[in-house]
Amino acid sequence: MDENKMREKRKDEHVQLAISPQTNSSLPLSHFDQLLFVHQSLPNIGFNDVSLKVNIQGLQLDTPMYINAMTGGSKMTGEINASLAKIACETGMAMAVGSQHAGLRNETLKETYQVVRKSNPKGIIFANVGADVPLDFALRAIEMLEANALQIHLNVPQELVMPEGERDFKGWLQQIEQVVHHIDIPVIAKEVGFGMSKETIRLLKEIGVQYVDVSGRGGTNFIHIENQRREHREYEYLQGWGQTTPIALLEAHEYLNSMIVFASGGVRNPLDVVKCLSLGAKAVGLASPILKILLKAGVEEAIEEIKHWQEQIKTICTMLGAKNIDELRNCSIVITKEVREWCEARGIDITLFSQRSKQR
Repeated sequence: MDENKMREKRKDEHVQLAISPQTNSSLPLSHFDQLLFVHQSLPNIGFNDVSLKVNIQGLQLDTPMYINAMTGGSKMTGEINASLAKIACETGMAMAVGSQHAGLRNETLKETYQVVRKSNPKGIIFANVGADVPLDFALRAIEMLEANALQIHLNVPQELVMPEGERDFKGWLQQIEQVVHHIDIPVIAKEVGFGMSKETIRLLKEIGVQYVDVSGRGGTNFIHIENQRREHREYEYLQGWGQTTPIALLEAHEYLNSMIVFASGGVRNPLDVVKCLSLGAKAVGLASPILKILLKAGVEEAIEEIKHWQEQIKTICTMLGAKNIDELRNCSIVITKEVREWCEARGIDITLFSQRSKQR
């Protein structure tokens, strides 16, 4: 099998493995369940007072949810991308494509990514490349989609477990720095489901990165996916590697005033979205929840489900007395159990979250 066919086969395998029950959530209970909002009996606002619009430097989002990077690079995944773009268009969501390396190396696969812009000509679309690509690849990826932002994915564990993956990660930081300083659209450094630490975020900030997606453990597990593709499946014990999304957001806390933080990974329902926003995320990425509905029930059902989520997010904001996404950061939230223990070990003051209150 030639190299291009192998890449297409890998893309299709990723989709099939991503929707299997064993791939998602390595925890019996989610860390999101260890975050508890303090109920307020007098919110003093109405449902129609709540706005879900998000104003971010360089990006104006109609909703705080976006379709995160999933796929592209084969005929089947191109069809999925077209459907995801229709969902994004009808729900006002931004959308990221999966890694564009296949389309950059093989002209015949470009259409599997470009279909996203064709299906959603006025939408906000994120291009996607790895941290190892040269500047010209990043520029071509942006041009391919007429992209509004560029995701640079950080996927060291995935590459190491992937049978044909990379083994040398020297120079990634310098490569990202070059891209950041030569591209005039937002550049989002994105984990792929293993969570960022405050040390990682500090390194990215020092080279000029202004946007990060902390993308924590709890959703699609790329160690599991790549291990399933190995003959002996010998890396099963690594499935719990990395930080969960709530912990990654708490790790990012000291950078919320100087960087734009997105969150993704293990988000199961609208309450998880609101918890991410309350911990400082400007927007929240969804991947497998949308993909599963799309493949099971089709585009229209997925659109309706997203609209239900948007309505429920507004309902929860109303209960908390938050008229917009920024006001959610003033809502008290109590951190318990393992997440609390992590914060104590890492020197993160949890009282900053449990004793804050919305100023009316």
